[in-house]
Amino acid sequence: MILTAGERTDIVQYYTPWFMNRLHEGFVDVRNPFYPKRVNRYQINPDIVDTIVFCSKNYTPILPFLPEIQSQYPVYCFYTITAYGRDIEPNVPSVKASVNTFRRLSEIVGKKRTAWRYDPVMLYGPYTVESHLRQFNELASALSPFTSRCIFSFVYLYEKLKETFPDLKPVSRKDRMILAEGFGKIAASYGMTISTCGDMDDYTKYGIMKSGCLSTEILNEAEDIPLKQIPCHNARPGTGCTCIDQRAIGAYDTCPNGCRYCYANHSRNAIMRNRSMHDQYSTMLIGHLQKGDELIEGKQISYRIRAYQERLF
Repeated sequence: MILTAGERTDIVQYYTPWFMNRLHEGFVDVRNPFYPKRVNRYQINPDIVDTIVFCSKNYTPILPFLPEIQSQYPVYCFYTITAYGRDIEPNVPSVKASVNTFRRLSEIVGKKRTAWRYDPVMLYGPYTVESHLRQFNELASALSPFTSRCIFSFVYLYEKLKETFPDLKPVSRKDRMILAEGFGKIAASYGMTISTCGDMDDYTKYGIMKSGCLSTEILNEAEDIPLKQIPCHNARPGTGCTCIDQRAIGAYDTCPNGCRYCYANHSRNAIMRNRSMHDQYSTMLIGHLQKGDELIEGKQISYRIRAYQERLF
Protein backbone atom coordinates (compact mmCIF):
# COMPACT_ATOMS: atom_id res chain seq x y z
CA MET A 1 0.00 0.00 0.00
CA ILE A 2 1.15 3.52 -0.80
CA LEU A 3 0.25 5.78 2.12
CA THR A 4 -0.05 9.44 1.13
CA ALA A 5 0.30 12.23 3.66
CA GLY A 6 -0.37 15.45 1.82
CA GLU A 7 -3.32 14.99 -0.51
CA ARG A 8 -6.29 17.14 0.60
CA THR A 9 -4.17 19.11 3.10
CA ASP A 10 -0.59 19.88 4.12
CA ILE A 11 -0.10 17.32 6.88
CA VAL A 12 3.64 17.87 7.07
CA GLN A 13 3.44 21.60 7.67
CA TYR A 14 0.51 21.67 10.09
CA TYR A 15 -0.12 18.20 11.49
CA THR A 16 3.24 16.45 11.96
CA PRO A 17 2.64 15.66 15.70
CA TRP A 18 -0.63 13.94 14.81
CA PHE A 19 1.04 12.02 11.99
CA MET A 20 3.82 10.77 14.24
CA ASN A 21 1.26 9.65 16.82
CA ARG A 22 -0.51 7.64 14.13
CA LEU A 23 2.74 5.97 13.12
CA HIS A 24 3.53 5.08 16.71
CA GLU A 25 0.05 3.69 17.35
CA GLY A 26 0.05 1.77 14.07
CA PHE A 27 -3.24 2.77 12.45
CA VAL A 28 -5.19 5.76 11.16
CA ASP A 29 -8.89 6.46 10.63
CA VAL A 30 -9.97 8.44 7.57
CA ARG A 31 -13.45 9.86 7.19
CA ASN A 32 -14.83 9.47 3.67
CA PRO A 33 -15.28 13.02 2.29
CA PHE A 34 -18.30 11.98 0.22
CA TYR A 35 -19.97 9.70 2.81
CA PRO A 36 -19.09 11.34 6.16
CA LYS A 37 -20.48 8.52 8.31
CA ARG A 38 -18.15 6.02 6.66
CA VAL A 39 -14.69 5.77 8.20
CA ASN A 40 -11.86 3.69 6.74
CA ARG A 41 -9.22 2.32 9.09
CA TYR A 42 -5.76 1.67 7.65
CA GLN A 43 -3.07 -0.28 9.45
CA ILE A 44 0.36 1.35 9.44
CA ASN A 45 3.16 -1.18 9.69
CA PRO A 46 6.12 -2.16 7.49
CA ASP A 47 4.45 -5.37 6.36
CA ILE A 48 1.65 -3.55 4.53
CA VAL A 49 2.92 0.00 3.86
CA ASP A 50 5.29 -0.13 0.90
CA THR A 51 6.07 3.59 0.80
CA ILE A 52 4.97 6.74 2.61
CA VAL A 53 4.53 9.62 0.17
CA PHE A 54 4.71 13.15 1.53
CA CYS A 55 3.47 16.26 -0.28
CA SER A 56 4.14 19.63 1.30
CA LYS A 57 5.13 23.27 0.88
CA ASN A 58 7.15 23.30 4.09
CA TYR A 59 9.04 20.26 5.39
CA THR A 60 10.60 22.04 8.35
CA PRO A 61 8.31 20.46 11.02
CA ILE A 62 9.00 16.87 9.97
CA LEU A 63 12.75 17.05 9.32
CA PRO A 64 13.71 15.91 12.87
CA PHE A 65 11.46 12.85 12.55
CA LEU A 66 12.50 11.66 9.09
CA PRO A 67 15.41 9.45 10.26
CA GLU A 68 12.99 7.59 12.54
CA ILE A 69 10.40 7.25 9.76
CA GLN A 70 13.01 6.07 7.26
CA SER A 71 14.26 3.43 9.66
CA GLN A 72 10.92 1.66 9.16
CA TYR A 73 9.45 2.86 5.85
CA PRO A 74 10.65 3.93 2.42
CA VAL A 75 9.64 7.55 1.77
CA TYR A 76 9.15 9.70 -1.30
CA CYS A 77 8.83 13.48 -0.92
CA PHE A 78 7.14 15.99 -3.21
CA TYR A 79 8.11 19.57 -2.38
CA THR A 80 6.08 22.35 -4.00
CA ILE A 81 7.99 25.57 -4.65
CA THR A 82 6.43 28.06 -7.05
CA ALA A 83 6.90 31.56 -8.42
CA TYR A 84 4.10 33.11 -6.36
CA GLY A 85 4.27 35.60 -3.54
CA ARG A 86 2.10 36.29 -0.51
CA ASP A 87 -0.67 37.65 -2.73
CA ILE A 88 -1.29 34.08 -3.95
CA GLU A 89 0.28 31.92 -1.22
CA PRO A 90 -0.05 34.01 1.95
CA ASN A 91 1.20 31.43 4.47
CA VAL A 92 3.84 29.63 2.44
CA PRO A 93 7.53 30.23 3.31
CA SER A 94 9.63 32.43 1.04
CA VAL A 95 11.42 30.92 -1.94
CA LYS A 96 14.79 31.37 -0.21
CA ALA A 97 13.59 29.59 2.93
CA SER A 98 11.96 26.83 0.88
CA VAL A 99 15.13 26.19 -1.12
CA ASN A 100 17.13 25.90 2.10
CA THR A 101 14.61 23.46 3.55
CA PHE A 102 14.62 21.46 0.29
CA ARG A 103 18.39 21.11 0.61
CA ARG A 104 18.09 19.82 4.18
CA LEU A 105 15.33 17.40 3.15
CA SER A 106 17.42 16.00 0.31
CA GLU A 107 20.41 15.55 2.60
CA ILE A 108 18.26 13.43 4.93
CA VAL A 109 16.21 11.28 2.55
CA GLY A 110 18.41 11.36 -0.55
CA LYS A 111 18.30 13.11 -3.89
CA LYS A 112 16.42 10.32 -5.65
CA ARG A 113 13.61 10.44 -3.06
CA THR A 114 12.87 14.14 -3.48
CA ALA A 115 10.90 15.69 -6.32
CA TRP A 116 10.24 19.35 -7.01
CA ARG A 117 6.70 20.39 -7.92
CA TYR A 118 6.23 23.65 -9.79
CA ASP A 119 2.47 23.86 -9.94
CA PRO A 120 -0.09 24.95 -10.65
CA VAL A 121 1.17 27.25 -13.38
CA MET A 122 -1.26 30.11 -13.87
CA LEU A 123 -1.06 33.46 -15.62
CA TYR A 124 -2.44 36.17 -13.38
CA GLY A 125 -1.35 39.75 -12.73
CA PRO A 126 2.45 39.91 -12.46
CA TYR A 127 2.77 36.17 -13.08
CA THR A 128 3.37 36.21 -16.81
CA VAL A 129 4.92 33.73 -19.23
CA GLU A 130 8.22 35.61 -18.95
CA SER A 131 8.21 35.71 -15.15
CA HIS A 132 7.46 31.98 -14.94
CA LEU A 133 10.33 31.12 -17.27
CA ARG A 134 12.70 33.34 -15.30
CA GLN A 135 11.62 31.96 -11.91
CA PHE A 136 11.64 28.37 -13.15
CA ASN A 137 15.22 28.80 -14.35
CA GLU A 138 16.33 30.28 -11.03
CA LEU A 139 14.67 27.50 -9.05
CA ALA A 140 16.00 24.75 -11.32
CA SER A 141 19.51 26.14 -10.85
CA ALA A 142 19.10 26.20 -7.06
CA LEU A 143 17.41 22.80 -6.71
CA SER A 144 19.17 20.65 -9.31
CA PRO A 145 21.96 19.61 -6.88
CA PHE A 146 19.29 18.18 -4.57
CA THR A 147 16.80 16.56 -6.95
CA SER A 148 16.82 15.20 -10.46
CA ARG A 149 13.08 15.41 -11.05
CA CYS A 150 10.48 18.13 -11.61
CA ILE A 151 6.71 17.91 -12.09
CA PHE A 152 4.56 20.78 -13.29
CA SER A 153 0.95 21.28 -14.28
CA PHE A 154 -1.23 24.09 -15.54
CA VAL A 155 -4.02 25.30 -13.31
CA TYR A 156 -7.27 23.39 -13.67
CA LEU A 157 -10.44 25.37 -13.07
CA TYR A 158 -12.39 23.16 -10.72
CA GLU A 159 -15.96 24.30 -10.00
CA LYS A 160 -14.80 25.34 -6.54
CA LEU A 161 -12.20 27.67 -8.05
CA LYS A 162 -14.82 29.37 -10.16
CA GLU A 163 -16.35 30.53 -6.90
CA THR A 164 -13.24 31.26 -4.83
CA PHE A 165 -11.07 32.70 -7.64
CA PRO A 166 -13.62 33.95 -10.22
CA ASP A 167 -11.21 36.16 -12.18
CA LEU A 168 -8.72 33.35 -12.80
CA LYS A 169 -8.62 32.22 -16.43
CA PRO A 170 -7.24 29.01 -17.94
CA VAL A 171 -3.83 29.17 -19.59
CA SER A 172 -4.25 29.34 -23.37
CA ARG A 173 -2.89 26.53 -25.54
CA LYS A 174 -0.39 28.94 -27.13
CA ASP A 175 1.00 29.97 -23.74
CA ARG A 176 1.04 26.36 -22.52
CA MET A 177 3.22 25.40 -25.45
CA ILE A 178 5.58 28.33 -24.93
CA LEU A 179 5.95 27.50 -21.26
CA ALA A 180 6.31 23.77 -21.84
CA GLU A 181 9.05 24.33 -24.41
CA GLY A 182 10.87 26.68 -22.05
CA PHE A 183 10.51 24.40 -19.03
CA GLY A 184 11.75 21.44 -21.06
CA LYS A 185 14.89 23.26 -22.22
CA ILE A 186 15.66 24.62 -18.76
CA ALA A 187 15.21 21.25 -17.05
CA ALA A 188 17.44 19.54 -19.61
CA SER A 189 20.15 22.16 -19.13
CA TYR A 190 20.32 21.24 -15.43
CA GLY A 191 20.13 17.49 -15.99
CA MET A 192 16.60 17.17 -14.58
CA THR A 193 13.84 14.96 -15.89
CA ILE A 194 10.53 16.78 -16.18
CA SER A 195 6.99 15.51 -16.45
CA THR A 196 3.42 16.71 -16.28
CA CYS A 197 0.55 15.38 -14.26
CA GLY A 198 -3.13 16.00 -14.79
CA ASP A 199 -2.72 17.35 -18.31
CA MET A 200 -4.32 16.02 -21.48
CA ASP A 201 -1.82 17.69 -23.83
CA ASP A 202 1.30 16.02 -25.19
CA TYR A 203 4.57 17.90 -24.62
CA THR A 204 6.96 15.03 -25.38
CA LYS A 205 8.53 16.97 -28.26
CA TYR A 206 9.90 19.31 -25.60
CA GLY A 207 11.44 16.45 -23.63
CA ILE A 208 8.57 16.40 -21.13
CA MET A 209 7.30 13.01 -20.02
CA LYS A 210 3.67 12.25 -19.30
CA SER A 211 4.31 9.78 -16.51
CA GLY A 212 2.16 11.33 -13.82
CA CYS A 213 3.42 12.38 -10.41
CA LEU A 214 3.96 8.85 -9.15
CA SER A 215 4.39 5.51 -10.90
CA THR A 216 5.61 2.05 -9.97
CA GLU A 217 8.76 2.67 -11.99
CA ILE A 218 9.53 5.91 -10.12
CA LEU A 219 9.19 4.20 -6.74
CA ASN A 220 11.26 1.21 -7.86
CA GLU A 221 14.07 3.50 -8.93
CA ALA A 222 13.86 5.69 -5.84
CA GLU A 223 13.53 3.02 -3.18
CA ASP A 224 15.42 0.05 -4.64
CA ILE A 225 12.52 -2.11 -3.49
CA PRO A 226 10.97 -4.21 -6.27
CA LEU A 227 7.25 -3.64 -6.53
CA LYS A 228 4.65 -5.36 -8.62
CA GLN A 229 2.94 -3.06 -11.09
CA ILE A 230 0.62 -0.87 -9.02
CA PRO A 231 -2.67 -0.10 -10.78
CA CYS A 232 -3.39 3.42 -11.95
CA HIS A 233 -5.97 5.33 -9.98
CA ASN A 234 -7.35 8.38 -11.76
CA ALA A 235 -7.81 10.64 -8.77
CA ARG A 236 -8.94 13.55 -10.95
CA PRO A 237 -11.23 12.34 -13.74
CA GLY A 238 -11.03 14.35 -16.94
CA THR A 239 -7.57 15.75 -16.21
CA GLY A 240 -5.33 13.03 -17.57
CA CYS A 241 -4.14 11.96 -14.12
CA THR A 242 -2.21 8.67 -14.37
CA CYS A 243 -0.95 8.32 -10.79
CA ILE A 244 -0.92 4.95 -9.07
CA ASP A 245 -3.36 3.79 -6.41
CA GLN A 246 -2.72 5.42 -3.02
CA ARG A 247 -4.41 5.78 0.37
CA ALA A 248 -4.75 9.44 1.34
CA ILE A 249 -5.11 10.20 5.05
CA GLY A 250 -5.82 13.94 4.85
CA ALA A 251 -9.08 15.88 5.00
CA TYR A 252 -10.44 18.78 2.99
CA ASP A 253 -10.91 22.26 4.48
CA THR A 254 -8.04 21.88 6.93
CA CYS A 255 -5.07 23.67 5.32
CA PRO A 256 -4.42 27.28 6.40
CA ASN A 257 -1.81 27.99 3.72
CA GLY A 258 -4.47 30.15 2.05
CA CYS A 259 -3.35 29.49 -1.53
CA ARG A 260 -5.86 31.17 -3.79
CA TYR A 261 -5.75 28.38 -6.40
CA CYS A 262 -6.42 25.60 -3.86
CA TYR A 263 -9.15 23.11 -4.78
CA ALA A 264 -9.18 21.46 -1.35
CA ASN A 265 -10.69 24.32 0.66
CA HIS A 266 -14.12 25.92 0.49
CA SER A 267 -13.74 28.83 2.87
CA ARG A 268 -11.64 30.28 5.67
CA ASN A 269 -14.51 29.67 8.11
CA ALA A 270 -14.59 25.97 7.26
CA ILE A 271 -10.84 25.73 7.79
CA MET A 272 -11.00 27.48 11.17
CA ARG A 273 -13.93 25.32 12.28
CA ASN A 274 -12.18 22.10 11.35
CA ARG A 275 -8.86 23.09 12.85
CA SER A 276 -10.60 23.86 16.12
CA MET A 277 -11.67 20.20 16.20
CA HIS A 278 -8.18 18.84 15.56
CA ASP A 279 -6.73 16.70 18.34
CA GLN A 280 -3.20 15.43 17.77
CA TYR A 281 -4.07 12.33 19.81
CA SER A 282 -7.18 11.45 17.82
CA THR A 283 -7.20 8.50 15.45
CA MET A 284 -8.39 10.82 12.67
CA LEU A 285 -7.19 14.21 11.51
CA ILE A 286 -10.33 16.14 12.42
CA GLY A 287 -12.54 15.26 15.38
CA HIS A 288 -13.08 11.77 16.74
CA LEU A 289 -15.08 8.68 15.93
CA GLN A 290 -18.76 9.38 16.60
CA LYS A 291 -21.72 7.22 17.53
CA GLY A 292 -23.28 6.03 14.30
CA ASP A 293 -20.04 6.03 12.33
CA GLU A 294 -19.49 2.97 10.16
CA LEU A 295 -15.90 1.84 10.79
CA ILE A 296 -14.53 -0.22 7.90
CA GLU A 297 -11.16 -1.91 7.46
CA GLY A 298 -9.74 -0.11 4.44
CA LYS A 299 -8.50 -2.09 1.46
CA GLN A 300 -4.77 -2.59 1.85
CA ILE A 301 -2.45 -4.56 -0.43
CA SER A 302 1.33 -4.76 -0.30
CA TYR A 303 2.87 -4.59 -3.77
CA ARG A 304 6.34 -5.53 -2.61
CA ILE A 305 7.58 -8.48 -4.64
CA ARG A 306 9.62 -9.85 -1.73
CA ALA A 307 6.58 -9.85 0.57
CA TYR A 308 4.49 -11.44 -2.18
CA GLN A 309 7.01 -14.23 -2.74
CA GLU A 310 7.30 -14.89 1.01
CA ARG A 311 3.55 -15.39 1.23
CA LEU A 312 3.69 -17.90 -1.62
CA PHE A 313 6.14 -20.05 0.29
